[in-house]
Amino acid sequence: MTLRPHLTWALAAVLLVGCGGETAEPAGSADPAPAAGASDAATPAETATSGAAETAESDAPAQPPADPDLVSPPGFHAAVFHEGVGAGARHLVVRDNGDVLVALRSGSLVALRDADGDGRAERSERRTLPITTGLALHDGHLYFSDDVSVHRLPLGDALLPAGEPELVVGGFPQQGSHAAKTLAFDAAGNLYVNVGAPSNACQAESRTPGSPGQQPCPQLERQAAIWKFPAGATGLDQSDGERYVTGTRNVIAMDWHAGAGALYFAMHGRDQLNTLWPEYFDDEDNAEMPAEEFHRAEAGADYGWPYTFYDPRSGRRLMAPEYGGDGEQTAPEGRYREPLHAFPAHWAPNDLAFYDGGMFPQRYRGGAFIAWRGSWNRAPLPQAGYRVTFLPFADGAPAGAPEDFLTGFMGADEIAQPSAARYRPMGLAVGPDGALFVGETESGRIWRVSY
Repeated sequence: MTLRPHLTWALAAVLLVGCGGETAEPAGSADPAPAAGASDAATPAETATSGAAETAESDAPAQPPADPDLVSPPGFHAAVFHEGVGAGARHLVVRDNGDVLVALRSGSLVALRDADGDGRAERSERRTLPITTGLALHDGHLYFSDDVSVHRLPLGDALLPAGEPELVVGGFPQQGSHAAKTLAFDAAGNLYVNVGAPSNACQAESRTPGSPGQQPCPQLERQAAIWKFPAGATGLDQSDGERYVTGTRNVIAMDWHAGAGALYFAMHGRDQLNTLWPEYFDDEDNAEMPAEEFHRAEAGADYGWPYTFYDPRSGRRLMAPEYGGDGEQTAPEGRYREPLHAFPAHWAPNDLAFYDGGMFPQRYRGGAFIAWRGSWNRAPLPQAGYRVTFLPFADGAPAGAPEDFLTGFMGADEIAQPSAARYRPMGLAVGPDGALFVGETESGRIWRVSY
């Protein structure tokens, strides 16, 4: 099933309000009414069972309280798992034993363990590694990346992986922007690596008003792409892989959907339409364009950067002004992929996790959670994003409007700059029990969301 991408956020908000967006008591907290004709007296067996359950509950650690800063749908419980591993926390993963591993942009790996099962991490260890953002678990190893390489370490019983990192693939270009190498694996074990564009729009003079785009854009040869590398291989160079897709400006949020057998991603759109091309775009245009595009990755496909961008207001792919666009000229039909959904501009998608757990209600199974960090480029208009959304899925495609899942990260109804946000969502991972772990990057706080 293919959906048109022109769903507006206003429609999503209406649907969300209709479903209820306030935090409520967890499901099952209200006592059910007795069936008609049922006796109030308990049998000896019921009394024994009830007493055993009460004893077990009294022996179990108390669940930490929900964080009052965050708002979640009814029945969900977002509690603080760790107060903060440090500024610059990026992606995170959760092992089968429940240990949480977090990448810090400063070059550290942090490992957390909830030793007593009370929903909070008591143990914390860290070590220096060639790491900035990307993390993935595969085949008994932890894979991690810095800006120019991917390494791995074997996992054992210790909280913190030990040993010397083994190079998986290196030789990626040095670049000053969009350098994070995010990671994903398919069912066969092939590795996918984001290689972001090193510029905003491939201009001859970067971020200079009126400067035309380079034609063709030389950055597309090795960057602005997702690269694929063979399963299990180590000691590779970028040239040993294949450019799986092209025209992706920067993909921090990507994940493999096991049910669909495909890779999906949410892409950061370009900046500065108003300041680079004021003859065509004003501040409001810039705040509302281009869309943050959500796509299925198809081998060999072109997703449009730097030649085009997607306008979520009109539902059209437009030519970029660096390449002759004027805010109205559309891109050649069929040359570039249309998004499965067009999210609002400058929300900054920084992680994607398909829900494969068993804790949440059935409607969440196989759906997409996306963490939105927020971006400076909406200025001078108010900031937006700063939330975790849920996108229902069916038959390998979105099956409804996106919904706010966690909000309250900004700490205010309106902020003017990203630095004013209390939290900025950055990392997502599903735990072995089906809980969703959410990390943020200002102080490195981590929440565990249960149902």
